[in-house]
Amino acid sequence: MHASQGRSTGLGLALVSAFAFGGSGVAAKPLIEAGLDPLHVVWLRVAGAALVMLPVAWRHRALVRERPALLAGFGLFAVAGVQACYFAAISRIPVGVALLVEYLAPALVLGWVRFVQRRPVTRAAAAGVVLAVGGLACVVEVWAGLGFDAIGLSLALAAACCQVGYFVLSDQGAGPGGRADAEPPHPVGVIAYGLLVGAAVLTGVARPWGMDWALLGGDAVMDGRAVPAWVLLGWIVLLATVLAYLTGVVSVRLLSPQVAGVVACLEAVIATVLAWVLLGEHLSAPQLLGGTLVLVGAFIAQSSAPRPPSGPVASGPGVLSAEVAQAQRPTGQSSAR
Repeated sequence: MHASQGRSTGLGLALVSAFAFGGSGVAAKPLIEAGLDPLHVVWLRVAGAALVMLPVAWRHRALVRERPALLAGFGLFAVAGVQACYFAAISRIPVGVALLVEYLAPALVLGWVRFVQRRPVTRAAAAGVVLAVGGLACVVEVWAGLGFDAIGLSLALAAACCQVGYFVLSDQGAGPGGRADAEPPHPVGVIAYGLLVGAAVLTGVARPWGMDWALLGGDAVMDGRAVPAWVLLGWIVLLATVLAYLTGVVSVRLLSPQVAGVVACLEAVIATVLAWVLLGEHLSAPQLLGGTLVLVGAFIAQSSAPRPPSGPVASGPGVLSAEVAQAQRPTGQSSAR
């Protein structure tokens, strides 16, 4: 494929991934408001996607022997932890706010790099952190005595911390045993097993056998409009998870990690706009300004952070914007959900 054609294709796939990830909360919130527990919605999403990706997992079954710790960490943090905390957060606070809070992850990663790994951080990256934190203060309207549910905000911050755990895992060596010259694990295989591990973990936590399955045969309300619950579930599993992860991975292979990361920042904007249009969630002017500052700060932080000395988990790109491609990004690059 010609270089320019590959770049155009990569940008197109990165945009598809950002839109797909950005729509997850919009599709999940009506199901939660219809009576499904947030953890049950997360389990349905992850288990459904894991089932779809099962043939891929079988094809890359050697990863279980070669990189068990990576697969376990990916499933626990990048899949189960991020999704459970994020979906629980949107049951209490607006979708756009929850996702914007998650974008503090690059700032938290820089804190890990500077104070735990004791590696230098550029001034521009530090400025990005300050900007992101200031933007978060506007998003939650601290001058009003915390305008949002404290538990919901804490859950969104927990989702950001889970993303940090994933970024830390991404700072391992490329090959088995940390050997940079070894063959890196295939990103799609890491995703498939991450979903399987996440589904296993969430099964014990969510206990889906206690779920009211009849709700999936009824309707959910999306800004006053009745939508079949199974349609929203299909959206979450096929579009917001399987399609989002796969297009994100391929886009990172066609683009540089930096370019894919910039496009991934659109996820928060897309989620906020979709929540505005489809759910009727309106943010105030200060909150919109704060969200812009969070995104700008996250972008500066991820683009200014120095590359780690070791290679990324997988050759190629940038998830986990969305959530998936994160397995391939250097530490300090932002995800999505």
